[in-house]
Amino acid sequence: MRSHSFLLALPVLGAHGARILQSNDDGWAELYLRSFYEALYDAGHDVVLSGPAENKSGTGSSDEEPAPRKDACQYDSCPAGSGPIGSNATNTRLNWVNSFPATSVRYGINTIAPPLWNGKGPELVVTGPNVGSNLFLSVPFSGTVGAAVYASHEEGIPAIAFSGASGGSLAFNTNPVPARSTVYAQLATRLTNAVLDSGAPYLPDDVFLNVNFPKVEGACTDPDNFKWVLSRVNPGLFSEPDAVTCGSDRLPTESSVIDAGGCRISVSVGDASDKTTAPKEKQAVVLKKLNSLLTCLD
Repeated sequence: MRSHSFLLALPVLGAHGARILQSNDDGWAELYLRSFYEALYDAGHDVVLSGPAENKSGTGSSDEEPAPRKDACQYDSCPAGSGPIGSNATNTRLNWVNSFPATSVRYGINTIAPPLWNGKGPELVVTGPNVGSNLFLSVPFSGTVGAAVYASHEEGIPAIAFSGASGGSLAFNTNPVPARSTVYAQLATRLTNAVLDSGAPYLPDDVFLNVNFPKVEGACTDPDNFKWVLSRVNPGLFSEPDAVTCGSDRLPTESSVIDAGGCRISVSVGDASDKTTAPKEKQAVVLKKLNSLLTCLD
């Protein structure tokens, strides 16, 4: 992992440069998270990572004050006997919080990031990519989703939760970096840039994007082969109509998008108040913003 401590003295570079807070539920030292950090940095963003000190998958929106650590952090990434929060010795933009994912985002927004951004807060919060999918029934229990929902619902900051179907946890210093980690990082950065390029406000109030990548295998090892499909979190059998696109007022479920194969990525507009599908009016805003990126399922 290269050191970016010199960023403290530099302005953001690049056409898309934004203040981005990053987190996950698999732990601050998980490779997917660090690969995404590098990709965002290379895209010109000013990124601060604030993740849980260890794997906290499946903890949903749990939030409690961090306590001092007794044991070393995940992958020995911090020493035993450390405090309740801490940072990388050579890059203070990489931070851990000894609590849940939502707590990590709360501390990132209110405690960790402002001193690095001259008192300012994040313009966008991104979580993941999660190691494994977060589709439909798993969404309420996902710490990666819970962290994004906290940012949107509690802090009013637009947020995106990313998840990748290719599983298997890997340490931040894994070498060589497997294709699945770099491909997910590149794809997540593409959507992040597309959201930022669409202009502020980046997303409607009190929504989050739940984005699921398929497995990185076969033809789905080239980022250019992936297709983005607007979807819904839960089935809509008894729901109001969705935003009209692809000749229909009913969006496909995110599960059906992933099951269809063909390197398709599901992009669901979630309601941050209950982690279900947002109403059509808010879907329509996202559809307009990402229209040039999105394709139909059929």
